[in-house]
Amino acid sequence: MADNNFDVLIIGAGPGGYVTAIRAAQLGFKVGLVEREHLGGICLNWGCIPTKALLRSAEIYTYMNHAADYGLSVDNIKFDASKVVARSRAVSARLTMGVNGLLKKNKVQIIWGEAKLTKPGEVVVTDSKKPIVQPQNPPPKGTLGAGTYTAKHIILATGARPRVLPGLEHDGKLVWSYFEAMVPAEMPKSLLVVGSGAIGIEFASFYNAMGVDVTVVEIMDQIMPVEDVEISKFAQKQLEKHGLKFKLSSKVASLKKSANSVTATIEQGDKKEEITVDRVIAATGVVGNIEGLGLETLGVKIEKGCVVTDGFGRTNVAGLYAIGDVAGPPMLAHKAEHEGVICVEKIKGLDAHPMLKEQIPGCTYCHPQVASVGLTEAKAKAAGFEVKIGKFPFVGNGKAIALGEDQGLVKTVFDAKTGRLLGAHMVGAEVTELIQGYVIAMGLETTEAELIHTVFPHPTLSEMMHESVLDAYGRVIHM
Repeated sequence: MADNNFDVLIIGAGPGGYVTAIRAAQLGFKVGLVEREHLGGICLNWGCIPTKALLRSAEIYTYMNHAADYGLSVDNIKFDASKVVARSRAVSARLTMGVNGLLKKNKVQIIWGEAKLTKPGEVVVTDSKKPIVQPQNPPPKGTLGAGTYTAKHIILATGARPRVLPGLEHDGKLVWSYFEAMVPAEMPKSLLVVGSGAIGIEFASFYNAMGVDVTVVEIMDQIMPVEDVEISKFAQKQLEKHGLKFKLSSKVASLKKSANSVTATIEQGDKKEEITVDRVIAATGVVGNIEGLGLETLGVKIEKGCVVTDGFGRTNVAGLYAIGDVAGPPMLAHKAEHEGVICVEKIKGLDAHPMLKEQIPGCTYCHPQVASVGLTEAKAKAAGFEVKIGKFPFVGNGKAIALGEDQGLVKTVFDAKTGRLLGAHMVGAEVTELIQGYVIAMGLETTEAELIHTVFPHPTLSEMMHESVLDAYGRVIHM
């Protein structure tokens, strides 16, 4: 008979859950990991990873169409939608195998099924209502399933799912969630994307690059509303140059479906207009998966659809923790991973530091890319800071010009009194890779003095990060 008692039992094998499980095992805990559907969760299977594979195909296709700009000649450029999708799915499958191997290496016990908390320290697992996508089918010998499991520490890492707004319900054919948007049987000729957050903009960028006529509707007055206004406007201008159309301060009042198209009524104040498209992607955010877990039985505190936790993942119920999307925004994979590590290290009694959400970077992989960390200029001023702002355009950078990617902007926000880096915001080529330099600087409490005296290699895009800091203090060189 299997031993169903664990030191740490984690519910959900997404990025937060499986990373937490591995770290807990490294710390010497006996670890169980419950998953109802697929290792790697939404991120690896239907989110972060496969979308990047799709966007990579779109990027290469775009470059091929502009081969002449680089002195090259390419004829008869075309794509096969089924093969683009197949590559994306293969990337996800490969990484799922990798996660399975990591869990096995660290002796994490995988438990397949749906979990429900029945009392403190106890979880009942039943057979999954969803088809289980496993690296090995049937499951390898020793894999556990339905049963009752106990643990001193139980960590919720159940993630999130697409938000469904009335009138924008996904039907899987004409109105897509990101699940359907990721595996199109063929490219639609026209597309309406509702919502311009990271998910909406990435899909809009992908489909636009593949030749689809794309319109984006956003209820706020700027795209990517969490970003710095200046960066958002710059990104919008570039996306419009690529052919994307935006309707801001607008909402979709209704959808009228026909056999193979959708007519949307769009309201902007008192104005109404209709637009007919082949498909609609509803990308209006995500909501935490809190249902069916028995949280109400234990009296777990919930606010705005998410589990309330402190900086260490602890809930109001002793021995119960929550990390990642289910514990609230920012709903990002890297936040979930770090939150899980903090949680188990605190359980172990290590000197763990609480999560500092203001130091979590955000990335949007459209073309051009957008990345940021910390306070925007507006939020810094609203918080009472006297700020120094530095900016540097890609057009002044040699590497950007050599790459043929000279449209972009780096912006830094400093506390004028202390030199503290409050925020950094970027739009342009490869900024999702560059932003980590500022994240490290913020984590080390670096001031402008250290950044000014740091030597950046030449020729690189990273030189613009240095120039932006110099600009904030009246010392910019190449502008």
